[in-house]
This record gives sequence, structure tokens and C-alpha cells, in this order.
Amino acid sequence: MIWSCGDMLCRGFLLGGTSGRTTLNGEGLQHQDGHSQVIASTVPNLLSYDPAFAGELAVIIREGIRRMYEQQENVFYYITIHNENYAMPPMVEGSAEGIVRGMYRFRTGQAVADRQRKAHLFGSGAIMTEVLRAQELLATLGVSADVWSVTSYNELCREGLRVERQNHLAAGSPSAKPYVAELLAAEQGVFIAASDYMKSLPLGIARWVPGPYVVLGTDGYGLSESRADLRNWFEVSAGYIAWAALAALHEAGAVSASELDAAAGTLNIDRHKPDPATAGPATVRS
Repeated sequence: MIWSCGDMLCRGFLLGGTSGRTTLNGEGLQHQDGHSQVIASTVPNLLSYDPAFAGELAVIIREGIRRMYEQQENVFYYITIHNENYAMPPMVEGSAEGIVRGMYRFRTGQAVADRQRKAHLFGSGAIMTEVLRAQELLATLGVSADVWSVTSYNELCREGLRVERQNHLAAGSPSAKPYVAELLAAEQGVFIAASDYMKSLPLGIARWVPGPYVVLGTDGYGLSESRADLRNWFEVSAGYIAWAALAALHEAGAVSASELDAAAGTLNIDRHKPDPATAGPATVRS
């Protein structure tokens, strides 16, 4: 149906109301979608977004109406929304352009004594709530973490590839920078991405991230469980996001091995759990 819509140059909004692999639980596996945002990237005139907040959704819909009905562009939109209740913060001042382009800084981390202990957490959709909790956990462990809201990995990837193509065709002329590279050019530290979708989605922007980049996602079969259990299983919970940042900082020499061992206990990290990407659908957990 979606490919047919693209082929017929349809316009409009398709809203994924039960999207994400850990957001809707207790109704069996039919709703546990970790791949629709990945598949959306295969339709050339489909713009896909995974907003975390109502303000982001409003900006995206307003821009879609402008493009489809004012500018008469033959594009349509897939927007994943969720069924989890959480507080909707006010929009960050000046964030509208970043929301439309796919990424902006949502919250700056508190300063810490050691500037090398710096992380950047990329969140989107319902997993943004886990990312914000991970920021708080890292602060208690002496790590400053900025939170970035990624409203569309697909749009970021497409824009980056367009810019690279233009640069190749205009070889010998001054090169342009993809938006992600430009946005993060001055940032240092480690970069952690967490979403309710497969890891291939955030990996689409890896080449333009200017530092160690760790991607967390929901690869593997869906399970019918509580949100908390599912997010721990797929390692996209606040604890595992914070752990990913600490492990990356350890590899960079900013966190000691003893500190990392202590954090495993504090964050309840199971360092010997099965890989959810390869565990079968019959996996049973308490």
C-alpha cells in the first residue's frame, strides 16, 4: 500500500500509532514494530519521522502541510507516534529548523570537573524518556551528557548522501558539509544513539558523527512483556544507555576499569545476558 502511494504520487500523513518494539505490550507480538522506520527509507518520496514530543509533531505536520499543499510537492509522510503517557516539555527555542531537518540539541548536560568525561545521547520517539533518565544517571557518576533529539535518521541520512553526491560532482570546488557533520563539528566525547527501532536506522548517520559512536536498538524478535522488561532485554533502557556511554568513555581512557565495574552494579547491568538480536522467539525470561 505504501509503495503504491509513492508510485501514485499520493500526499498526506500516515501515522504509526502502535509503533516501536517496546512501546505497546500485553497484546501479543503483532504490534511490536522495530522495522517500519527502516523500511520507510526504501520509498523515495516518503518522509519519515519519529518525534518524541508534541511540539516536534506539530512542527513536522505544519511543514508537511506547507510542502504538500502550499508548495505542491509530491511527497507524503510516515510519522511514528506512541501510546505511552509522559510529560510534554515546551519546545526548545529556535529548534524548528532542526526538528524538520532531523536533529537538534534538546538539553545540555551539567558541567563536570573532568571535561574528557563527556557524552552525547541521541534519543527519539518513546525511548527519549529513557535517554533523559540516562542523562541523570550519568550526572550522578560524574559524566556530563548532552541530549539530542533525533526526529528523523532517514532524513539526516538522505541529506548527507545528497551533499556527498553534490561534492563528488563538483570536485575541485569548495565542499559542503552534511547537516549532521556541521551540527556536531565542535562536539567532543562519545556519542550514543538509542531508539525503539533496529540498529541499522541510527547507523545510517555513522559516517558523519565526529567521535566514537555506539548504537542501541531493538534488533531481534519482539516479546510480549512490560515496557521496563522489554527495554532491559533490548538494552535500550536508561541503565543500558548510561552503561554504553561509560563503556565508550572507558575505551577512550576517561573512565577506569574499577569505576566501570562499580557502575555495572549501580546500573543493574547483566554483562552475560543473551544477545537479543540472535535469541529465538521462544526465549523465556522471568
